[in-house]
Amino acid sequence: MSLGNTSQLHSAIQQIHQSQSHRTHHQTRQPQFIGRQTKGVSEPESRKPTDSEFFLPPSHSSSHSPIRLPNTAFLKNHFFHEGRLHEDQALYIIEQATRVLGLEPNLLKVRGSTTVCGDIHGQYYDLMKLFDVGGAIGENQYLFLGDYVDRGSFGIECLLYLYSLKLQYPDHIYLMRGNHECKHLTEFFTFKKECLHKYSEKVYEACIKSFQALPVAAILDDRFFCVHGGISPELNTLADLAHLDRFKEPGNHGLLCDLLWSDPEDHFGDRPSAQGFVHNQTRGCSFNFTYEAACQFLERNRLLSIIRGHEAQDIGYRMYKKTSKSFPSVMTIFSAPNYLDAYGNKAAVLKYVNKNIVLRQFNACPHPYWLPNFMNAFTWSLPFVGSKMADILLAILNICTEEELEESDDSETDEDRLAEIELSDDEILRRREAIRNKVLAVGRMARVFKILREDSENVSELKAEGQEDNWRFRPDPNLGVSGQQIRQSIRGYDDARSFDISNERLPAYEPHPENYADESIPSPSLRLSHTRRGSTDLLLQRIEAEEEDDTDMKRIADILSRPKRHRRPHNALKRHETF
Repeated sequence: MSLGNTSQLHSAIQQIHQSQSHRTHHQTRQPQFIGRQTKGVSEPESRKPTDSEFFLPPSHSSSHSPIRLPNTAFLKNHFFHEGRLHEDQALYIIEQATRVLGLEPNLLKVRGSTTVCGDIHGQYYDLMKLFDVGGAIGENQYLFLGDYVDRGSFGIECLLYLYSLKLQYPDHIYLMRGNHECKHLTEFFTFKKECLHKYSEKVYEACIKSFQALPVAAILDDRFFCVHGGISPELNTLADLAHLDRFKEPGNHGLLCDLLWSDPEDHFGDRPSAQGFVHNQTRGCSFNFTYEAACQFLERNRLLSIIRGHEAQDIGYRMYKKTSKSFPSVMTIFSAPNYLDAYGNKAAVLKYVNKNIVLRQFNACPHPYWLPNFMNAFTWSLPFVGSKMADILLAILNICTEEELEESDDSETDEDRLAEIELSDDEILRRREAIRNKVLAVGRMARVFKILREDSENVSELKAEGQEDNWRFRPDPNLGVSGQQIRQSIRGYDDARSFDISNERLPAYEPHPENYADESIPSPSLRLSHTRRGSTDLLLQRIEAEEEDDTDMKRIADILSRPKRHRRPHNALKRHETF
C-alpha cells in the first residue's frame, strides 16, 4: 500500500471516530427545559399528599373529635392548584362526613349570626371567593343550601373541601341537600364522569351515599325557613319533617321531592290565586307555590320568611313580594357567578348579623379550563384528524378529470383485459357496485368527521328552546353541542337563561346497560349521554340529509364504477430514413 493510500485510510478512520463521538455526545446530552410558555399559569399539582400532609398534627386536632382531622388549610391550597388525593384519603373524608351528617336531624336548628349560601355547582374557585366575602370559617357560621356538584368542572373538589370543613368545624358549617345531590342527576350531568376521571367509581358511590345523609331543611334563629327548593302541600307544620325518611333517592313526587325541586310561581304575588300549588311545568315535577301558600305556611309556623336557592339570579338574589309584616315572603340566593361560563350573572350570599340582613355580591374568578367530559387532548382531536384524513382521500379521488377517469390506463395488460372479459355480467356488475359503495363510504366518513369536528369546535351545554325539531340548529344530545348559532345568540343573562331552561327539567330515567361499551368516537358533550340510541339516529339523519346534497361524490362514484372504454394501444413510432 502506498504512503498516500495509508494517509487517506488513517484520515478516514479518524473521521469515523469523530462522527461516533459526536453522535454519542448528542445521545447522552440531557434535554434542556425552558419552562412553561405561559408564565402566568401555574403548573397543576401532580403529586398526591402524604398522610402527614393530609392530616392535622395530633396537637392541632380538636379534643372532642374521636377521629383524625384532615388539614383543611393544606387541602384548600392543594385543590386550588388542581391537586388530587389518594383514593383512600378521599374515601376517608366522604365516609367520616357521611357519619357526622347522618347524626344530624332532618331539620337543622341554626342560631346566631350566619352566612347563607346558595348553589355552588362545582365552581371551586368561586367558592374560595365566597369564603373571602363571607369571612374566615373559624370566625363565622355558614349555612349552605345545596347543589355543590354538577355542571361545573370542580364538583369533587368543592365536596371534599366542604366535607373537610364540616369535620373540622361541625358547629360552624351546616350543609343541606339540593336537587343535584342524587344519583339520577349526577349521572345525567357531569359529576359521575368527573369522579370516574379524577378518582374511581368507588368514590362516586361513596358520594351518593353521603348525599342521602344531608339534612333537607333548617330553621335560622327561629325566624327563617331555609330549604333548597321550597315548600310542599304535604308540609303543614315543621313537625312533619321529623317523620320524613331522607336516606333515599328523592323520586319525582312527595315531600322530599318538593323540598328539593319546588319553585315560586312565575307571577308570584302579582295576582290573587285560588290554588296554593300548581304543577311545575318548567321542572317537570313537584309544584310552583303561590304567594298565598307561602304566607299561610309562614303564619302557621310563626316564621318571617323562606330562604331558598335552586334558581339562577342575574344579580345573585331575588326578593319576592312582602308579607303583612313588611318583610319579603321568599328570598332566593344564588352563589355561582357567571354560571356555566355563559350567564354573566353575579353571585351573592346572605349575611344574617344581629337580626339584620346584608346581601354581599361578588363576581366570578378565573379558573382552569377542562375539555368537555374531561377528555384528553388526543381524544378531543380525533374528529379533527379524521376530518383531514377524509379530505385527503377525497382530494385523491378528485385528481383526475372525468375524461381521464373514463379512459383506460395504457399500462393495462392484455391479461388484465382477458381476465375482465372472462367475468360474467353479474360479476362485473357486483365489482362495479362494490367500487361505487367504497367511494360513497369515503364520502360518508368525511361527512361524519365534518359533523363531529364542527360540533367539537362549538361545544356548549346550552340548548336552543323551541328548536327541538330542527337538527340544523339543535345538536345531537349525545354530542351535547349547540353550534356557533347559540353562542352568537347569547347577549346576556336572559338569553343564556332561555337557552338553558330545558336543562332545569327533571330528566327522564333511562337506565344504562351495565356492560355498555364506550363509543369509538367520543362525544364532546358537557353532559353524559342519556339517549344513546336516539342520538345515533339523529347523527344518521344529519349525514343522510347532507348526502342528498352531495352530488359531486355520487358523480365520482358513478364514473369510477363505469366500464372503461378500451383503446387500441398506440402504434410504435416508425423510423423514416432520411436521404
